[in-house]
Amino acid sequence: MKSEYKTKSRNLIIDYMKNNINKRFTARDVLDGIRCEGEELDRSTVYRNLERLCKEGRLVKFKDTDINAACYQYTEDNCLCHQHMHAQCSKCGKIFHIDNKMIKDMSDRMKSEYGIIIDYGKTVIACVCSSCSNK
Repeated sequence: MKSEYKTKSRNLIIDYMKNNINKRFTARDVLDGIRCEGEELDRSTVYRNLERLCKEGRLVKFKDTDINAACYQYTEDNCLCHQHMHAQCSKCGKIFHIDNKMIKDMSDRMKSEYGIIIDYGKTVIACVCSSCSNK
């Protein structure tokens, strides 16, 4: 495995992700969050690092149609994140891992009936979590 190229910028981005582990975030969120901490980062540096982290399997990237932007979820501590679906609360942004027999059965049926294979790591179901629905 290639050695990891560490820079101050990369470390700031990883720290941001670790502090927002249960939420999806955009490149803009990362940039704004780091700037709020008094650090200065270039937008292209953020995008370049996010793409590199996706290739390394430390981030899952998916498209959020509500905001028309690429969103990311940190996965380093859960390297199996690409093997299950996700649900995201549309109110608080928290991401939940969905991995059960019902999803597997649905996936098998989609493959047999429609000839499609679900990309689990990029599949996000919009929901309202129990905490937000009780408010």
